[in-house]
Amino acid sequence: MGDPEDFAALFEASLKAKRVEQGQTIEGTIVAIGPEVAFVDVGGKGEATIEVDELKDADGDIEVAVGDRIPAVVVSTAGGLTLSRKLARGAATRAQLEDAYHSRLPVEGRVEKAVKGGYEVGIAGQRAFCPFSQIDIVRGTDPSAHEGKVYTFRITEYREGGRNLVVSRRALLEEEQRANAAEVKRSMIVGAVITGRVASVREFGAFVDLGGGVQGLLHVSEMGWSRVSDPSLMVKPGEELAVKVLAVDDDKQKISLGLKQLTADPWSRVHGTYAVGQVHTGRVTRVADFGAFVELEPGVEALAHVSTIPPTGRAEKWSRLVPAGMTGAFEILSIDLEKKRIGVALLPEGSARADGVTRPQVEIAPGARLTGKVERHEKFGVFVFLTAGRTGLIPTSETGVANEADIARALPIGADVDVIVLEVDPAGRRIRLSAKAVLAAHEAEEVREYTERAGAAPTEGFGSLANKLRGALEPRKP
Repeated sequence: MGDPEDFAALFEASLKAKRVEQGQTIEGTIVAIGPEVAFVDVGGKGEATIEVDELKDADGDIEVAVGDRIPAVVVSTAGGLTLSRKLARGAATRAQLEDAYHSRLPVEGRVEKAVKGGYEVGIAGQRAFCPFSQIDIVRGTDPSAHEGKVYTFRITEYREGGRNLVVSRRALLEEEQRANAAEVKRSMIVGAVITGRVASVREFGAFVDLGGGVQGLLHVSEMGWSRVSDPSLMVKPGEELAVKVLAVDDDKQKISLGLKQLTADPWSRVHGTYAVGQVHTGRVTRVADFGAFVELEPGVEALAHVSTIPPTGRAEKWSRLVPAGMTGAFEILSIDLEKKRIGVALLPEGSARADGVTRPQVEIAPGARLTGKVERHEKFGVFVFLTAGRTGLIPTSETGVANEADIARALPIGADVDVIVLEVDPAGRRIRLSAKAVLAAHEAEEVREYTERAGAAPTEGFGSLANKLRGALEPRKP
């Protein structure tokens, strides 16, 4: 009884031999060269033959010897394996075209000229037709771009004894893509930097050809650190560029790419560039219901909240003060590096701060006398804009207006109003103001000046007014 291992090897070899099909490329060793055919040992697949003419060079000399290994394509499996070396190299003769058609073997041809609907291709001394749609995977706009080029084609139609041939280059390119796709996908590792070519540009981003028919999406938000409104201004179809793999979704067959990640994040420099209280020039990029977004530099955007914009008192909205595209001076109010947020306030044009002159910050504390702008009216009082992000309330009783119905007329929205701070809660969010106290203080000052001019002692009326002012400034007990 034979060795079980030898039997297993023979059985495996027989299985391999059965798997050989027409069109398959194999490699073998030349074991003998006869007058017309040569014998090739293809291992477990058995022994094959190949015409000696296919082993000759352009001068008619045999260019191989016994013992050399050669690649070849199986053109027939009937009665043994028949190989073709020239078809594998794409240099077909007229007699081999029919075998190439049935075996789906590639053949080499030269694009002679563009004709109606496609191209005339010269193959083995014969003319073939290649439709426009079959010359390439991506259809170009210039038909003459392929004229004079030598390509490999597949014969898709063989009629009238080979006098009528239709060929396709696209079929081979797509097969090559599918063969390379698996290898390309294996290189798609998150964090990897790869080179691709822009296939198309859309309003939401660009599709990048990564090779092997594999495409990834470069979303518009990943093109640059600053806001990109038009992807076509960043990349062009056909452009080669390096991108970073951000995510790979095998289930959905989606690959997300990034371009901005190849440069430093501008936010990494914010801590050393910006500080609360500084004034920087910014450009309004867009306006939302809650405020305006301001670009301080490419990739660093801040928010001017609606609460930081003084009321105008006019019919137009606050957004008229900060239209998109406007450039102005903005004061830094807050910086949150972790959340990448900067709060800013627009400074009035021509003001000392806008011109770069440093001034003390407005101190909002009990007893301080300030000038603000009327922001809105409520049944219980009037809200006053004091400074960026700080709004106080004048209760109705502290407006100094006798008739509540006349408050809107006496203190119209957008009007300047002098107030004295009565109370500020520990968090600084609730600020209680009084306009009446300002009037009282003004009257007390006038009485004082009068008595000083007259050289008289303060009257009881003056004391009464002063007491009223002190009473107004004292925080109310709950």
